[in-house]
Amino acid sequence: MPPSPRTTSSASCPRSPGVPSSGSSRVAELARRVGSIVAIQPWVLGGRRLPPGSVVAVAMSGGVDSSVAAALAAASGVDTVGVTMRLWGSEEMERGEGGCCSIDAVEDARRVCSRLGIPHYVLNLAEHFRESVVGDFLSQYASGRTPNPCIRCNEKVKFAELWRRVGAVGATHIASGHYAEIREGSSGWCTLHRGADRRKDQSYTLYRSGQAVLAQLVLPLGGLQKPLVRQLADALGLAVAQKPDSQELCFVGGGDHRAVLERELAGQFGPGPITDLEGSVLGRHQGLPFYTVGQRQGLGLAVHQAATEPHYVVRVDQAHNTLVVGPWRTLLQRGCEVGQAVYLERARPAGEMAAVAQLRAHGLPVEAGWQPQEGNRATVWFAQPQVGVAPGQSLVLYDGDRVIAGGEIAAAEEPEFV
Repeated sequence: MPPSPRTTSSASCPRSPGVPSSGSSRVAELARRVGSIVAIQPWVLGGRRLPPGSVVAVAMSGGVDSSVAAALAAASGVDTVGVTMRLWGSEEMERGEGGCCSIDAVEDARRVCSRLGIPHYVLNLAEHFRESVVGDFLSQYASGRTPNPCIRCNEKVKFAELWRRVGAVGATHIASGHYAEIREGSSGWCTLHRGADRRKDQSYTLYRSGQAVLAQLVLPLGGLQKPLVRQLADALGLAVAQKPDSQELCFVGGGDHRAVLERELAGQFGPGPITDLEGSVLGRHQGLPFYTVGQRQGLGLAVHQAATEPHYVVRVDQAHNTLVVGPWRTLLQRGCEVGQAVYLERARPAGEMAAVAQLRAHGLPVEAGWQPQEGNRATVWFAQPQVGVAPGQSLVLYDGDRVIAGGEIAAAEEPEFV
């Protein structure tokens, strides 16, 4: 059996005799308050009916979304426990770094669980997080790519290592505050869909979730709008009801990822030339990890004439330590190659798929064609040329609101510009 999680709680397992379940009167009162705002049913969570005896571990960041997810789980009558991941060491947390895993965030999650009458645990996943998320973030930037650490965290930490640990001590499901929906068919096959609140939809960041994850993952907020979530938090007297949403990477204090790159990649990069598409040198860059495709600001290139077009990063040439820039129109691309492709369908498609593609977490979908290639690669082309197709970012494919495939945009030797 895998080792038990390290926790700040004296209890070790939600099913152990030493962990009292929430009293029926407390659950009834919670259900009454929640039911006055949204419709709820016993043992139904995120649109899915959970079997008797289910134990739901809610991944809690200390924010309003995961707090309301925990409240909905408890109000449904399901045995619920809150779990907060400690993703950094004490020094970083004391400096206020880590956002959703700072000391204040952990304390907010603890207070919410106390208010709801459910146990709260803190699991130390710092080493695993640094290796699988921060390490990947640094290596990707060092290679001239632009990663999405939230996708990697969901795949490698939250719904992998965290699930392994809570599952080892009795949890049957894991829940989170993501705005996306999971629908379970009569055969038990689960599909991933956009959340009802399209402005907050996070299905893009969950596209690497296979059947093993979707079968045990519950998303209580998938059918709700964000204002209603805050209304629920207010009605339940949760102190985080009006807490602002996090707008930065959880491991980047103050939102400046350059400082992290400078500290962690010291000695691995250096200045080099900035050239136009013809190879003419226009200036000097400070190190390739500081730049990404589509970037305009911070290039240090003066516009000498009013008629001169602004420069944008078109390509990060790692092999020659060169930053290639061009006018905005050179960012337009008709298609791209995708690597590390995954499919959420029952079988890998044999031929071309016509669907819509999304290139950024909150980007606008575009009609596209997807042609599987050998291995885990695919070729994608767009109905309308797209701007800022950045290697390392994820491209997610949808059939309507259903996620069907996705992968990481690969670097082309010579991007095909419009």
